[in-house]
Amino acid sequence: MNKLSTGIAVAAVLFVSQAACAAGNQATRAEQQRGRYIVQIAGCNDCHTPNYAMSGGKVAEAEWLTGDRLGWNGPWGTSYPSNLRNYFSRVSEADWLKTARQANYRPPMPSSVLHDMSTADLRAVWRFVRALGPAGEEAPAYLPPTQQPEGPVVRFPMPPG
Repeated sequence: MNKLSTGIAVAAVLFVSQAACAAGNQATRAEQQRGRYIVQIAGCNDCHTPNYAMSGGKVAEAEWLTGDRLGWNGPWGTSYPSNLRNYFSRVSEADWLKTARQANYRPPMPSSVLHDMSTADLRAVWRFVRALGPAGEEAPAYLPPTQQPEGPVVRFPMPPG
């Protein structure tokens, strides 16, 4: 092979590689946008983004899914919306899919929403949150029913009986 043929072959390989990368990046961006949409319509921000519900969704995306110190208190104890950005930065996509399929979280987290999502939707959520990157502090730890929360909480009524 002469220098001209080698140069043409290298240029062709680079062109095909760049085209494949561009197509892959477009697919990833489309999945991330799908994940963003799912996060919004599934109500993830309502609990996992501070002040989202109270502001009518007027919270900068840079602050989305960073967890909250507002607790949810009821017969199960007090649960806090976790920082999903930090969580997703620590887990693989495969681990997320397994976790989502087996989810059985304390109220008010609607675990059934995760069970009902398609694998493609769960992957899109993972890719969107991963693209946001880690941010913020961890949410407070769960408190058992015998321990009273110190900060603000939404109290669910005790069941009759």
